[in-house]
Amino acid sequence: MKVWAHRGASGYAPENTLPAFALAVEQGADGVELDIQLTKDGQIVVIHDETIDRVSNGSGWVKDYTLSQLKKFNFNKTFPEYGFVTIPTLEEVYDLLKDTGLTVNVELKTNTIFYRYIEEKALKITEKMNMLDRVIYSSFNHYSVIKVKELATNIKTAFLCSREIANIAEYTKQNGVNALHPSADILRYPGLIQSCKKEERIEINVWNVRDADVEFCRDNDIDTVITNFVDRTKRIIERN
Repeated sequence: MKVWAHRGASGYAPENTLPAFALAVEQGADGVELDIQLTKDGQIVVIHDETIDRVSNGSGWVKDYTLSQLKKFNFNKTFPEYGFVTIPTLEEVYDLLKDTGLTVNVELKTNTIFYRYIEEKALKITEKMNMLDRVIYSSFNHYSVIKVKELATNIKTAFLCSREIANIAEYTKQNGVNALHPSADILRYPGLIQSCKKEERIEINVWNVRDADVEFCRDNDIDTVITNFVDRTKRIIERN
């Protein structure tokens, strides 16, 4: 079972920043998960929230700032000991990780704000950085996932879900999507793992994984767990 760092090593460093992704590499992660939004001037930045309030010393919507304006804020709010930390672009994260071999799970944050052409822009950067074979795109907005698949049929994609959807494995396969990214909270729904893994051969990469979930995932043939604590998760997997 693989371990991906959720927003980088976000249990120890400011989430979705270059220090967090660098630490994930140091901790032996197999991949990283990150989130992307669009700036006022159409640049792709890596940040989970649609606003910058929770993670920086600024406030307001990402979409209302240009990239140069966002770069002036300090994104160390969750771990002030890191000093001044800037918001990274998707290209900057790719540049950091391109020689590591790590998988990059890019979550398109299009379920709250409709970012026009974000799928095309993200794919263009991914191709430019020669990362197409190492990236998997996911989103709670399944229309975005399907659009990515239409634009690049060979790219890996995944549906994110935080609640049970009837016949989710069949639905995923019918849309040509490679993987399901369920919350750990719904992983134990009757038949979910069986239908994905044995009937439809859908990859399962689980997020919101707590320590108590890790052994269950390992023992039930889950492909990947996405965690804030890569080091701790790897130790649990290696038990027994």
